[in-house]
Amino acid sequence: MDDKDAYADKLQARLDQWRAEIDKLQAKAKEASADTKLTYQKQVDDLREKQKDAEKKLDELGEAQGKAWEDFKAGVEAAWDDLGKAVRSASDRFS
Repeated sequence: MDDKDAYADKLQARLDQWRAEIDKLQAKAKEASADTKLTYQKQVDDLREKQKDAEKKLDELGEAQGKAWEDFKAGVEAAWDDLGKAVRSASDRFS
């Protein structure tokens, strides 16, 4: 396994963890009172959009050839940081 594959596997594992966390938040949103349900659902929708962006970046990383994948690392890391912070923030608010 080369560095690119190992890096992609690591990112995929993180993405899978966040997907599971977003699913938990989705379940909490469904159980919330009517007033907070809309707020929670909007946050979950925002997280799903960030998740899609991160998945797209991971796909782009997989398509990068040679050393070009290293150029994608900054964009990928930014997408992962953004999603990670958003998931943690939403989890804190839902608690």
